[in-house]
Amino acid sequence: MRYIILLSAVLMQMCLGATYSWSVYVQSLKALTGLQQGPVQIPFTVFYFMFPLTMMAAGTFLPKIGPRLSAMTGGVLFGGGWVLASLGIHNFLLTILGIGVLSGIGAGMAYIVPIAVCIRWFPHNKGLVTGIAVAGFGGGAALVSQAGGWLMEGLGRTPFQAFFIFGLVFMVIIALAGSTMCFPQDIGLHKPRPVKLTELLLHPGFRLLYGAMFIGLAAGFAVNANLKELFQGGEKSVQIGITGVSLFALANAAGRIAWGMVFDRVQSATALQANLLFQAVVLLAAPVMLQSVAGFWCFALVSGFNYGGVLVLYVSSASRCWGAERVSQMYGWLFSSNIAASFSPIMAGLVFDRCHSFSPALYGLAGLLLVCTVLVHRKGHLVNLDTTSRSD
Repeated sequence: MRYIILLSAVLMQMCLGATYSWSVYVQSLKALTGLQQGPVQIPFTVFYFMFPLTMMAAGTFLPKIGPRLSAMTGGVLFGGGWVLASLGIHNFLLTILGIGVLSGIGAGMAYIVPIAVCIRWFPHNKGLVTGIAVAGFGGGAALVSQAGGWLMEGLGRTPFQAFFIFGLVFMVIIALAGSTMCFPQDIGLHKPRPVKLTELLLHPGFRLLYGAMFIGLAAGFAVNANLKELFQGGEKSVQIGITGVSLFALANAAGRIAWGMVFDRVQSATALQANLLFQAVVLLAAPVMLQSVAGFWCFALVSGFNYGGVLVLYVSSASRCWGAERVSQMYGWLFSSNIAASFSPIMAGLVFDRCHSFSPALYGLAGLLLVCTVLVHRKGHLVNLDTTSRSD
């Protein structure tokens, strides 16, 4: 049973991660709507505002309504949001409301379910199973980006027509996969004391995790949402960009599994430092790497691989500190760091519109990553051990 649940978790996440393919549509959307690089990123940013905002609430009501209902309802809302976004050809506000608001709410309801469920079915491999469960979130974007590119470049469809097709597919797959979600039968025997927000805010380990996750997400979002535009040159730049988006997504998926395996073998702070430092180095090297096609693809691979670790290392660290039985609630608050980080694609886009280069934004993010690396090095003992009482 638990392996069926794990497979369903991956299928769900493959659909929920579709927004990672956003940069595939940016160029066409700019041409169709007349918007510039910054404004056309609004649906992506709103999605990553509503997504974690909903997750904060989902962590509280998930134990009450159960994982199955939460996942299936989230799937209908997520897919319905993409269908609504297809009407954006008439008014781009509908795309913002669809992919940004409605799909963000749906993702927030569904995303936490596979993580909370799989961690309890596989209690001795928290890092690895979390990585596998959410690998689809990155890997699915590779399929969606290729399919979206084929629909637009091969069949001559608009992004809005692609949104409609994807929306219907997402509703069916997530609803079916979500119907298998359930906790182990003995889960009701132990009901842990809920973690209060004030308790988390006063815990220095939570503040450290929150700040580091925010910077890691901001760096990943800025690269992911603008990736197709980072390579400037050549008649084949469109296809090269689409390939780069797919490579980022595949590496994102692989990175979640690989970083999860690393996490199970080292202390939390060690894994976090390595992830932050590697991503900083990649962003600092970006202006040189982006001078060639091979360098661009290498940049997409490595940055995607490192970014994949962000969505595994922090939830696994939270599970280590606060217990797997509390992870759905506690990670909802930690995941709210997405809200602030969601503005990074717009900021990076505005920097590009003004400076005609993404380098200043990438250098700034690299500097913040290095600062976080130092902080985790100095304060790592706060997240290395089970420092929070789990008494009921």
